[in-house]
Amino acid sequence: MMTAILLPVTLAVAGLAMDMTKVIQVKAALQDAADSAALSAASALASDNSLTDEQAIERARRFMAAQFANTAGSDNATEDETQSGTSDELGEDTTAIVQRTTGSSGSSNVYDVTVSGYYDVPMNAFTRLLGRESMRVSVTSKAESTSETQSALSMYLALDRSGSMSFVTDTVDTTQTSCVNYTASNWAYKDVKQGQKNYIKPTKPCYVRKIDALKTAAGVLFTTLNEADPDAEGVRVGAVSYNDTTQSPSAIAWGTTSAAAYVSALPSVPTGGTNASGAMKVAYDALKAANATEANAQAAKDNKKFERYILLMTDGEMTGTGSSWNASIDSQVRSYCDLAKTDGIKIFTVAFMAPDKGKSLLSYCASAADYYFEPEDMDTLVSAFQEIGKKAADMTTRLTN
Repeated sequence: MMTAILLPVTLAVAGLAMDMTKVIQVKAALQDAADSAALSAASALASDNSLTDEQAIERARRFMAAQFANTAGSDNATEDETQSGTSDELGEDTTAIVQRTTGSSGSSNVYDVTVSGYYDVPMNAFTRLLGRESMRVSVTSKAESTSETQSALSMYLALDRSGSMSFVTDTVDTTQTSCVNYTASNWAYKDVKQGQKNYIKPTKPCYVRKIDALKTAAGVLFTTLNEADPDAEGVRVGAVSYNDTTQSPSAIAWGTTSAAAYVSALPSVPTGGTNASGAMKVAYDALKAANATEANAQAAKDNKKFERYILLMTDGEMTGTGSSWNASIDSQVRSYCDLAKTDGIKIFTVAFMAPDKGKSLLSYCASAADYYFEPEDMDTLVSAFQEIGKKAADMTTRLTN
């Protein structure tokens, strides 16, 4: 008699234990689906200003239905259900809400997306002995995205083209079978002609020179900025190069075309010492608030707010026309960095295979720790310039729940 009484209770408890494991798994899958849906909708709103709230909500519903069907490992969702976002896997009351606000800087839109949904987990036969047919699992996820309305910015590149930029990196140049590989040890003989003593013979393999690595990295930066502003309505770029003197700059202009042509034309075998003070003055004078040129140009495109950037790059320490570090020149560069930062200009710095004093200078000049880069090879140089482009044309999406 006791067995007959306790057996249904025992089976029901065992069934409930199995069902609770299933409920936990389903809840995790449902939460993942809601998180993905919220992020997808928020990201879409940030990248496409023409997207309506209704379209974003529909996107979130579809994404959640498809993601939950995949994550939960269910075979119940048909292709049509996945496309329509009304899979029977989810409750009919799955909702999404979009809230738009203006960012604190006044130059960006902030999108808050909230996605809520539920799923009724069916109980097994044993649990049903307790009179419970299903258990409802509910989740909510929130995501926030921010995008610049115009990605409006004015940037000036101050690039090193001193003699050491002719030296090789450790990246093989596959476009040439052999070439003259300049290094610090043979640079003194660079002008020796063929047939004379100490002539530098072409050797194999051919390695990419620092100057060519810089051109490649700058190309990636320009591509990143072009992707953020394909119509050249918000991005203005200028460039100036330097060795122990400052070369004629490429004046700041809409888009990246002029600056890209300037960088591409830098000599393949640059020479001279290192003095960035003149280049920093050119960049600072072009961007400083007292010079209304940039403000007027941006305002003409209806860009009411824009950021100003300087990208300072060197592979050495400040030597001027000499061969050793010059404390006075180093101090001058720091002074222009101070002036720029005080004026609200943000400074990115790249110390490319640079010695300690070069790294110290550029670390000081950077506006923040994550604005300073010290790549030691071509690949990380390219990555640094790409990251700079992304930071300048800022766009972020994150979960907030």
